[in-house]
Amino acid sequence: MRFFKLALGATTVIGNLVDNCIANNGHGSDRIYSHVAVFSIDGLHSSDVEKYIALKRDSTIAKLLQTGYECTDALTSAPSDSFPGTLNQFTGASPRTTGVWYDDTYDRTFFDSGSDCSEKPGAEVVYDESIDYDPTKLFSGGINPANLPRALVNGKCTAIYPHSRLRVNTAFEVVHLKGRETAYTDKHPAYDLVRGPSGQGLSEGYFPEIAAVPNNVEAVIGFDQLHVDAFLDWLDGTSPADAEGSLNGIPTLFGGNFQVVNVAQKTKGYLPGDGNPFTPDLLKAIDFVDSSLGKVVNKMKAKSIYGETLIIVASKHGQAPIDPTKYRKIAPKAVTNATQVKVAFQTSDDIALLFLEDHKDITTAIDNLNRNRNSLGIQDIISRERLTYLGYGDPTKDPAVPDIIVRPDLGVIYTNSNAKIAEHGGLSDEDRRVACFVSNPKLEKRVYPHRVSTKQVAPTILKALGFDPRELQGVVAEGTEVLTGF
Repeated sequence: MRFFKLALGATTVIGNLVDNCIANNGHGSDRIYSHVAVFSIDGLHSSDVEKYIALKRDSTIAKLLQTGYECTDALTSAPSDSFPGTLNQFTGASPRTTGVWYDDTYDRTFFDSGSDCSEKPGAEVVYDESIDYDPTKLFSGGINPANLPRALVNGKCTAIYPHSRLRVNTAFEVVHLKGRETAYTDKHPAYDLVRGPSGQGLSEGYFPEIAAVPNNVEAVIGFDQLHVDAFLDWLDGTSPADAEGSLNGIPTLFGGNFQVVNVAQKTKGYLPGDGNPFTPDLLKAIDFVDSSLGKVVNKMKAKSIYGETLIIVASKHGQAPIDPTKYRKIAPKAVTNATQVKVAFQTSDDIALLFLEDHKDITTAIDNLNRNRNSLGIQDIISRERLTYLGYGDPTKDPAVPDIIVRPDLGVIYTNSNAKIAEHGGLSDEDRRVACFVSNPKLEKRVYPHRVSTKQVAPTILKALGFDPRELQGVVAEGTEVLTGF
């Protein structure tokens, strides 16, 4: 479902130069796989992979890298929120094309939940636990349409599901519409998103609610175990309890995320000092993920499909700061107030996305933010022509694009929370440089140090399955290439 025609052209070309600086000088693998499994270890940096295998040389991750391609300079989406980070991997496109900037943002054409769409448009667009029937339960019936933002679609005031927010199709859609089985699991029912605009991308979705468990490593290991059990069920061609949809055999394309590393980074983080070693809790979290990947590999071997499956590990996002001494907390309202203009909405993490009530106030807002750069820890202010030049889009033409992006200094988080020491969503390398590797027992070990984008995962999925990557609208729009080696 599209709410307006995409504006591509020059924006697409320039955006590609910014974060799709790739070199497809690989070894031309034309091999077709029977299955592709895609896993996000949310928060895991590229540097964490090297740090971990130095400690655990016999780990599952170390073994996967022995027969795989590792991209050591892979960037996720900008902003690096989980929603655009997920869509990077499954659409091959960035927020300017997908229309999805964050799981909690704003759209100048939307209306609040419960609205009849008769008032002035412009509303928060939030797709997190707040759209569940009951976020205190792991499973409460999925998404409650009464909690969804609304928009006029063909003149009718309509509740907009996450998948309907998306402007381009997903790899799950392409594969499922060819009659193949697909399955995906993530932390909220809102990850209905990956079904794509048709709503038909998944044979089966499995979406327990993470807000229903305590925010600590032990509890989230238990939560992630639900995802692991789903992976193992799917490899048996069966469905976990409380899944949405049904399967007829082992999925051709399946995947999901691990949340525990993200939680460990936010609550315990890294140690100060040379190399910023893992804290015990963070190491425990990565050990759990590694052991879980080992269980998935062993199940694939037991089902005699390991050799015919391409495993892709690509984190949706990183986390910043790695060095805990750089952490600095600033109230989001301080940014809003500093503009001294009317702000319709602000998304805040280690980034601030500002939507002004009136575009004409842009100069005043920028001037006032510049006067407060030191107190607000501002590294950069991106607006007007630079938004377009850097590939983010034009807020005067696209209702989902913010007027101003504030990039803070590394370690600054715009938050009121006392419960976290790191965050993601921002534009720093620590937010965006993520773990990214592919593995299959028939691949030779290779390390690619040049810059790639996790957008390249999407066309790689389709090529690996023998399908045309150009069936992805986002790939065509942004000229996204497959990963090196494919």
